[in-house]
Amino acid sequence: MSTIADIDTSTHCLPDNEPLLGVSGLDAGYGDLQILQGINLIVTNGEYVTIVGPNGAGKSTVMKSVFGLTTIMNGQVVFAETPIHELDPDEIIHHGIGYVPQNENVFSGLTVEENLEMGAYILDSVPEDRLQDIYSRFPILRERKGQKAGQLSGGQQQMLAMGRALMLNPDLLLLDEPSAGLAPDLVADMFDRIDDINNDGTAILMVEQNAKEALRRCDRGYVLVDGANRYVDNGMELLHDEQVRRDFLGGWVSVG
Repeated sequence: MSTIADIDTSTHCLPDNEPLLGVSGLDAGYGDLQILQGINLIVTNGEYVTIVGPNGAGKSTVMKSVFGLTTIMNGQVVFAETPIHELDPDEIIHHGIGYVPQNENVFSGLTVEENLEMGAYILDSVPEDRLQDIYSRFPILRERKGQKAGQLSGGQQQMLAMGRALMLNPDLLLLDEPSAGLAPDLVADMFDRIDDINNDGTAILMVEQNAKEALRRCDRGYVLVDGANRYVDNGMELLHDEQVRRDFLGGWVSVG
Protein backbone atom coordinates (compact mmCIF):
# COMPACT_ATOMS: atom_id res chain seq x y z
CA MET A 1 0.00 0.00 0.00
CA SER A 2 1.26 3.50 -0.82
CA THR A 3 0.52 6.82 0.76
CA ILE A 4 -0.22 9.55 -1.74
CA ALA A 5 3.16 11.11 -0.91
CA ASP A 6 4.81 8.05 -2.46
CA ILE A 7 3.08 8.56 -5.81
CA ASP A 8 4.55 10.53 -8.71
CA THR A 9 1.32 11.57 -10.39
CA SER A 10 3.08 12.48 -13.63
CA THR A 11 4.26 8.91 -14.22
CA HIS A 12 2.13 6.61 -12.03
CA CYS A 13 0.24 4.51 -14.56
CA LEU A 14 -0.16 0.85 -15.28
CA PRO A 15 2.48 -0.90 -17.42
CA ASP A 16 1.96 -0.60 -21.17
CA ASN A 17 -0.83 1.90 -20.63
CA GLU A 18 -1.10 5.62 -21.31
CA PRO A 19 -2.36 8.29 -18.91
CA LEU A 20 -5.87 9.37 -19.81
CA LEU A 21 -6.93 11.57 -16.88
CA GLY A 22 -4.53 13.39 -14.59
CA VAL A 23 -5.64 15.44 -11.58
CA SER A 24 -2.75 17.17 -9.84
CA GLY A 25 -2.59 19.47 -6.84
CA LEU A 26 -6.31 20.16 -7.08
CA ASP A 27 -7.92 22.58 -4.65
CA ALA A 28 -11.62 22.95 -5.42
CA GLY A 29 -14.99 23.60 -3.89
CA TYR A 30 -18.12 25.68 -4.30
CA GLY A 31 -17.77 29.43 -4.41
CA ASP A 32 -15.47 30.39 -1.54
CA LEU A 33 -15.96 27.07 0.25
CA GLN A 34 -12.94 24.84 -0.30
CA ILE A 35 -13.58 21.09 -0.15
CA LEU A 36 -10.60 19.49 -1.89
CA GLN A 37 -7.02 19.97 -0.76
CA GLY A 38 -4.25 19.07 -3.18
CA ILE A 39 -5.96 16.07 -4.75
CA ASN A 40 -3.79 13.90 -7.03
CA LEU A 41 -5.36 11.18 -9.15
CA ILE A 42 -4.60 9.25 -12.32
CA VAL A 43 -6.79 7.13 -14.60
CA THR A 44 -5.06 5.32 -17.45
CA ASN A 45 -6.58 4.18 -20.73
CA GLY A 46 -9.18 1.50 -20.07
CA GLU A 47 -8.58 1.49 -16.32
CA TYR A 48 -11.23 1.04 -13.63
CA VAL A 49 -10.58 3.36 -10.68
CA THR A 50 -12.68 3.76 -7.55
CA ILE A 51 -12.70 6.56 -4.98
CA VAL A 52 -13.79 5.56 -1.47
CA GLY A 53 -13.74 7.14 1.95
CA PRO A 54 -15.99 8.33 4.78
CA ASN A 55 -19.02 10.53 4.25
CA GLY A 56 -17.97 14.13 3.65
CA ALA A 57 -14.53 13.16 2.33
CA GLY A 58 -15.05 15.09 -0.91
CA LYS A 59 -15.45 12.09 -3.20
CA SER A 60 -18.31 13.49 -5.29
CA THR A 61 -16.57 16.87 -5.42
CA VAL A 62 -13.67 15.20 -7.22
CA MET A 63 -16.04 13.89 -9.87
CA LYS A 64 -17.76 17.24 -10.25
CA SER A 65 -14.41 18.98 -10.52
CA VAL A 66 -13.34 16.72 -13.39
CA PHE A 67 -16.58 17.58 -15.17
CA GLY A 68 -16.33 21.33 -14.62
CA LEU A 69 -19.03 21.68 -11.96
CA THR A 70 -16.98 23.21 -9.12
CA THR A 71 -14.79 26.21 -8.47
CA ILE A 72 -11.15 25.32 -9.21
CA MET A 73 -8.88 27.25 -6.85
CA ASN A 74 -5.55 25.65 -7.66
CA GLY A 75 -4.08 22.73 -9.58
CA GLN A 76 -5.15 21.25 -12.86
CA VAL A 77 -7.17 18.55 -14.58
CA VAL A 78 -5.70 17.16 -17.80
CA PHE A 79 -7.58 14.78 -20.07
CA ALA A 80 -5.93 13.13 -23.07
CA GLU A 81 -3.08 15.65 -22.74
CA THR A 82 -5.48 18.62 -22.83
CA PRO A 83 -6.04 20.84 -19.76
CA ILE A 84 -9.79 20.93 -19.07
CA HIS A 85 -9.99 22.53 -15.62
CA GLU A 86 -11.03 25.89 -17.09
CA LEU A 87 -13.69 24.41 -19.38
CA ASP A 88 -17.45 24.22 -18.85
CA PRO A 89 -19.25 20.84 -18.86
CA ASP A 90 -20.69 21.44 -22.34
CA GLU A 91 -17.11 21.79 -23.59
CA ILE A 92 -15.72 18.89 -21.57
CA ILE A 93 -18.22 16.44 -23.02
CA HIS A 94 -16.73 17.11 -26.46
CA HIS A 95 -13.40 15.77 -25.23
CA GLY A 96 -14.77 12.27 -24.51
CA ILE A 97 -15.96 12.27 -20.90
CA GLY A 98 -19.40 11.06 -19.83
CA TYR A 99 -20.83 11.82 -16.40
CA VAL A 100 -23.61 10.12 -14.45
CA PRO A 101 -24.50 12.09 -11.30
CA GLN A 102 -25.97 10.39 -8.26
CA ASN A 103 -29.26 12.29 -8.21
CA GLU A 104 -31.67 13.66 -10.81
CA ASN A 105 -29.82 11.87 -13.59
CA VAL A 106 -32.75 11.30 -15.97
CA PHE A 107 -35.33 13.55 -17.61
CA SER A 108 -38.44 12.22 -15.89
CA GLY A 109 -40.94 13.72 -18.33
CA LEU A 110 -39.22 12.33 -21.44
CA THR A 111 -39.44 8.77 -22.69
CA VAL A 112 -36.58 6.33 -22.38
CA GLU A 113 -35.67 6.77 -26.03
CA GLU A 114 -35.90 10.55 -25.81
CA ASN A 115 -33.52 10.44 -22.84
CA LEU A 116 -31.03 8.39 -24.85
CA GLU A 117 -31.34 10.76 -27.79
CA MET A 118 -30.56 13.64 -25.43
CA GLY A 119 -27.24 11.93 -24.77
CA ALA A 120 -26.27 12.63 -28.38
CA TYR A 121 -27.44 16.26 -28.40
CA ILE A 122 -24.06 17.59 -29.52
CA LEU A 123 -24.28 15.57 -32.75
CA ASP A 124 -26.17 16.56 -35.89
CA SER A 125 -28.19 13.35 -35.70
CA VAL A 126 -28.66 10.45 -33.32
CA PRO A 127 -26.36 7.55 -34.31
CA GLU A 128 -28.71 4.62 -34.77
CA ASP A 129 -25.96 2.07 -34.29
CA ARG A 130 -25.06 3.61 -30.94
CA LEU A 131 -28.70 3.60 -29.87
CA GLN A 132 -29.00 -0.07 -30.73
CA ASP A 133 -25.77 -0.81 -28.86
CA ILE A 134 -27.26 0.76 -25.72
CA TYR A 135 -30.43 -1.30 -26.12
CA SER A 136 -28.31 -4.44 -26.49
CA ARG A 137 -26.40 -3.57 -23.34
CA PHE A 138 -29.57 -2.75 -21.37
CA PRO A 139 -32.42 -4.83 -22.91
CA ILE A 140 -34.98 -3.52 -20.41
CA LEU A 141 -34.56 -0.07 -21.94
CA ARG A 142 -35.62 -1.40 -25.34
CA GLU A 143 -38.72 -2.89 -23.75
CA ARG A 144 -39.52 0.42 -22.04
CA LYS A 145 -38.34 2.81 -24.75
CA GLY A 146 -41.72 4.50 -25.09
CA GLN A 147 -42.28 4.79 -21.33
CA LYS A 148 -41.64 7.98 -19.38
CA ALA A 149 -38.35 7.80 -17.49
CA GLY A 150 -40.03 8.91 -14.27
CA GLN A 151 -42.05 5.69 -14.28
CA LEU A 152 -38.99 3.44 -14.25
CA SER A 153 -37.63 1.73 -11.15
CA GLY A 154 -34.51 3.10 -9.49
CA GLY A 155 -32.32 0.46 -11.10
CA GLN A 156 -33.82 1.07 -14.53
CA GLN A 157 -33.30 4.81 -14.18
CA GLN A 158 -29.65 4.18 -13.34
CA MET A 159 -29.28 2.04 -16.46
CA LEU A 160 -30.90 4.80 -18.48
CA ALA A 161 -28.56 7.43 -17.05
CA MET A 162 -25.54 5.28 -17.90
CA GLY A 163 -26.95 4.53 -21.34
CA ARG A 164 -27.42 8.22 -22.06
CA ALA A 165 -23.84 8.97 -20.98
CA LEU A 166 -22.60 6.19 -23.27
CA MET A 167 -24.38 7.53 -26.36
CA LEU A 168 -21.26 9.50 -27.32
CA ASN A 169 -19.01 6.49 -26.72
CA PRO A 170 -16.82 8.32 -24.18
CA ASP A 171 -13.27 7.31 -23.38
CA LEU A 172 -13.94 7.92 -19.67
CA LEU A 173 -17.19 7.39 -17.77
CA LEU A 174 -17.63 9.15 -14.42
CA LEU A 175 -20.05 7.33 -12.10
CA ASP A 176 -21.16 8.95 -8.84
CA GLU A 177 -22.61 6.38 -6.39
CA PRO A 178 -24.19 4.09 -9.03
CA SER A 179 -25.53 1.65 -6.42
CA ALA A 180 -27.13 4.31 -4.19
CA GLY A 181 -30.78 3.57 -3.48
CA LEU A 182 -30.79 0.21 -5.24
CA ALA A 183 -32.32 -2.87 -3.67
CA PRO A 184 -29.61 -5.27 -2.42
CA ASP A 185 -30.45 -7.87 -5.07
CA LEU A 186 -29.82 -5.29 -7.83
CA VAL A 187 -26.44 -4.06 -6.64
CA ALA A 188 -24.41 -6.98 -7.97
CA ASP A 189 -26.16 -6.72 -11.33
CA MET A 190 -25.30 -3.02 -11.55
CA PHE A 191 -21.65 -3.73 -10.81
CA ASP A 192 -21.65 -6.49 -13.43
CA ARG A 193 -22.89 -4.01 -16.02
CA ILE A 194 -20.17 -1.54 -15.07
CA ASP A 195 -17.61 -4.34 -15.41
CA ASP A 196 -18.92 -5.03 -18.92
CA ILE A 197 -18.63 -1.36 -19.90
CA ASN A 198 -15.05 -1.33 -18.68
CA ASN A 199 -14.23 -4.64 -20.37
CA ASP A 200 -15.38 -3.12 -23.65
CA GLY A 201 -12.66 -0.48 -23.33
CA THR A 202 -14.24 2.47 -21.52
CA ALA A 203 -12.21 3.75 -18.58
CA ILE A 204 -14.21 4.13 -15.36
CA LEU A 205 -13.78 6.61 -12.51
CA MET A 206 -16.34 5.79 -9.84
CA VAL A 207 -17.31 7.09 -6.43
CA GLU A 208 -19.07 4.36 -4.51
CA GLN A 209 -20.58 3.88 -1.05
CA ASN A 210 -20.30 0.10 -1.33
CA ALA A 211 -16.54 0.12 -0.76
CA LYS A 212 -16.23 -3.65 -0.37
CA GLU A 213 -17.71 -4.44 -3.78
CA ALA A 214 -16.13 -1.46 -5.53
CA LEU A 215 -12.60 -2.22 -4.34
CA ARG A 216 -13.07 -5.90 -5.10
CA ARG A 217 -13.77 -5.14 -8.75
CA CYS A 218 -11.63 -2.11 -9.60
CA ASP A 219 -8.02 -1.99 -10.82
CA ARG A 220 -7.00 0.71 -8.37
CA GLY A 221 -8.54 2.61 -5.50
CA TYR A 222 -8.04 5.96 -3.84
CA VAL A 223 -8.95 6.62 -0.22
CA LEU A 224 -10.02 10.21 0.49
CA VAL A 225 -10.37 11.69 3.97
CA ASP A 226 -11.30 15.31 4.74
CA GLY A 227 -10.88 16.39 1.12
CA ALA A 228 -7.36 14.99 0.76
CA ASN A 229 -5.69 11.84 -0.56
CA ARG A 230 -4.63 9.29 2.03
CA TYR A 231 -3.87 6.05 0.19
CA VAL A 232 -3.74 4.66 -3.33
CA ASP A 233 -3.20 1.04 -4.26
CA ASN A 234 -4.63 -1.98 -6.02
CA GLY A 235 -8.27 -2.31 -5.04
CA MET A 236 -7.89 -5.68 -3.32
CA GLU A 237 -4.81 -4.50 -1.43
CA LEU A 238 -6.77 -1.57 -0.01
CA LEU A 239 -9.74 -3.79 0.76
CA HIS A 240 -7.64 -6.16 2.83
CA ASP A 241 -5.43 -3.57 4.50
CA GLU A 242 -6.27 -3.49 8.21
CA GLN A 243 -5.16 0.10 8.74
CA VAL A 244 -7.23 1.45 5.87
CA ARG A 245 -10.30 -0.48 7.00
CA ARG A 246 -9.92 0.51 10.63
CA ASP A 247 -8.86 4.13 10.31
CA PHE A 248 -10.49 5.37 7.14
CA LEU A 249 -13.27 3.04 5.99
CA GLY A 250 -14.79 2.54 9.42
CA GLY A 251 -17.56 0.08 10.15
CA TRP A 252 -19.22 0.39 6.76
CA VAL A 253 -16.81 -1.97 5.03
CA SER A 254 -15.92 -5.51 5.94
CA VAL A 255 -14.21 -8.33 4.16
CA GLY A 256 -15.97 -11.65 4.02
